[in-house]
Amino acid sequence: MERKKKEAGAIRNTRPSVDEPPDDLLWGINAVWEALSQNPGGISEIFVQEGKAGARLQQIIDLAKERAIVVRFVDAARMRVPHHCRHQGVVARQTEAQLIPLEDLLASLGSVKAPAASRLLVLDSIQDPRNLGSILRSALAAGFSHVIMTRERSVPITGTVARTSAGAVAHLQICQVANLSETIKILKEHGFWIYGAVAESEVASLYATEFSGPICVVIGSEGKGIRPLVRKQCDFLVTIPMRASFNSLNASVAAAIIMFEIDRRSN
Repeated sequence: MERKKKEAGAIRNTRPSVDEPPDDLLWGINAVWEALSQNPGGISEIFVQEGKAGARLQQIIDLAKERAIVVRFVDAARMRVPHHCRHQGVVARQTEAQLIPLEDLLASLGSVKAPAASRLLVLDSIQDPRNLGSILRSALAAGFSHVIMTRERSVPITGTVARTSAGAVAHLQICQVANLSETIKILKEHGFWIYGAVAESEVASLYATEFSGPICVVIGSEGKGIRPLVRKQCDFLVTIPMRASFNSLNASVAAAIIMFEIDRRSN
């Protein structure tokens, strides 16, 4: 009997934690409204808590119906998110992000008449959803509104990514590519200079590097950094000098520092 109890306990402990919300859910009036306004194709259905009311909530309901998105009215216990989440009476289920082909992204870059038209962010195998969300949030704030991601070895743009990005995902032009090395060759043909970010003291400091012309910044994965074949395609390698003797910056922090430094110099 004792053994059976232990086995039952082991089985119960393997279940997912109820405190961790599913990655495909987005909640809160501001977040849902932003996603619904900017990327309605990325939402499959919306849950509204029965008994909740308000002008902004009604706007969400009306816009969802206008765009043929299913709206389900459910009781508080069926809102799909843990009780500690402040959903404000509305939760959206997201589909995969609507990504654009590389040629469309390049065409979009060419149509922008602003300094941001010469800025492009490339993410090589970012695997942590919160890191990716933070990077995308910083990218939008620093004027890097066009992003290329690897198709393999990268985390998809899930609900966790969208929430961490604080709505930035809806304002970015994002594409995924199968062969990043070949893609970088295409970017070079379009006049981009490729700057790879590495954690190596032997390469040029970010603050001593001249950034000119169309700029493409490559950020590598959290553990291994930029892959060797991608690194070979970089025109320049840059690093963030640090006082500590160890590499203490994760991918999202490093990406933010580099992008904002480039943005600062353009002002």
